[in-house]
Amino acid sequence: MAGPAGAVPEVAGGAPRSPRAYARRWVFLLVVSLLSCSNATLWLSFAPVADIIAQHFLLSMAQVGWLSLIYLVVSIPFGILAIWILDSVGLRGAQIPWASLWPMCCHLPWSRRLGVYTIPAGLACLLATVCLWESVPPTPPSVGAASSTSENFLQGLKLLLQNKAYVILAVCFGGGIGIFSSFSALLEQILCASGYSNGFSGLCGALFIVFGILGALVLGLYVDRTKRFTEATKIGLCLASMACVAFALVSRLQGQALAVAATCSLFGFFGFSVAPVAMELAVECAFPVGEGAAAGLVFVLGQAQGVLIMVLLTALTVRPEDPSSSTCQHGEDPLDWTVSLLLMASLCTLFTCVLVLFFHTPYRRLQAESAGPPLPWTCAPELRVPPEAPGSAPPAQRLQEPPGPASCLQEPKDSQRL
Repeated sequence: MAGPAGAVPEVAGGAPRSPRAYARRWVFLLVVSLLSCSNATLWLSFAPVADIIAQHFLLSMAQVGWLSLIYLVVSIPFGILAIWILDSVGLRGAQIPWASLWPMCCHLPWSRRLGVYTIPAGLACLLATVCLWESVPPTPPSVGAASSTSENFLQGLKLLLQNKAYVILAVCFGGGIGIFSSFSALLEQILCASGYSNGFSGLCGALFIVFGILGALVLGLYVDRTKRFTEATKIGLCLASMACVAFALVSRLQGQALAVAATCSLFGFFGFSVAPVAMELAVECAFPVGEGAAAGLVFVLGQAQGVLIMVLLTALTVRPEDPSSSTCQHGEDPLDWTVSLLLMASLCTLFTCVLVLFFHTPYRRLQAESAGPPLPWTCAPELRVPPEAPGSAPPAQRLQEPPGPASCLQEPKDSQRL
C-alpha cells in the first residue's frame, strides 16, 4: 500500500525513483467514467420524456422536475462529505460529466430501461473492488504530485475562502454548472412547449453532450500543450454565453429544428469543453490546497446554484394568452418559457462578464513545480568526506558543506510554501 500523496518515493539500490505514470490509471479512469455514466442516467432518466411520465404516473410537470432536482439537492451535503473523505481517507472514485444515453434508453419499456442503469454501476463496483487497491500510486506521477503539501480539510476551506481569484472562479463557473444542469433537465419541457417532439428533444440533448465531449477533447489537447488555462476558460465561456443567448431566442420559434439543434450543439461544444479546463484552473489558483477540495467545492457550489436556477426558471413560467402548438402530453396547459430562457441567458452572460473582467491568478502549482523547494530525487548527492590529508582543515570544518539528501527530505517550512 502506498503512503500519502506527498510521501517520499522509496529508493532502490541507492537511486531515487523518478516520476512515473502507471498503466493502472486507465482502469481508474474507466471506473470513474462508469460511475459518472450511471449517475447521469439516473439523474436524467425521466427528463427527456417528462410529459409522458407525468401522464403515465398522474403527476404534474413540477413533480417530475423534482425527480431531477432532488439529485442536485442531495449531492450538496454528500459532495462536502466526499471532499472530506478524499482529503482525510482517500477515495477510489470521483465524478466527471458524461453522456446520459438518452437516445438508447428512451424507447425501452420502463422495467428494462431502469434495469439498464444497473449495468455501468455494477461493472464499476466490480472493477473498483477487484482492480483498485491503492489510494495513490507507489511513485508520484509528476513533480507536482511529489511535492504536494496540501492542507487539511478545514484549513484548506479557510484558504479557499480567503483566495479572491478562487472565489470568483468558483461562483462564476459554478453558476455555469448550474445553468448546464438546468438546461439538461428542462430541455424537453422547453422544446415541447414550442411544438417539438420528444424524439427531437432527446436528439438535442444527445447533441449537447456529444459535442461537449468533442470540445473537451480538442480544448484539453490545446491547453495541455500551451498551459493557457485562463485564456481558454474565458474565451470558451464567452462563446458558450453567445450560444446560450441564441438558444433562448431560437427555441421559442416554431419549425426551426435545424437552428435549435445547431444552437444546442454549439452550447455543448463551448460549455462542456471549458469544464475540465476550469477545474484544472481551480487547482492551479488554489495550490497548495488539495485537488479534491479545490475542484470539489466548485462542483458542490455549482450543484447548489443549479437548484436555485432550476427552481427560479420553473417559477417564472406563465400560461400563454395566445393558442399554442404545444406537443406536451401531460394534459396540463402549455407553459411559456420566454422569460425563463431570457433569465438563463442573462445569468450566463453575467457570470461570464464577471469572470473575464475580474479573474486573474498566477499558476501556483506550475510555479511550485518549476521553482519550488528541491524534490527528493533532485537533491545533491550526499557529500563524502575524503580521508584527511596533511595540512587540510580539521574534520569539523570540512563537514560544514551543503546539505545532503537528509535535509532535502525534511518538510518545507511554511514560509517556503506558495
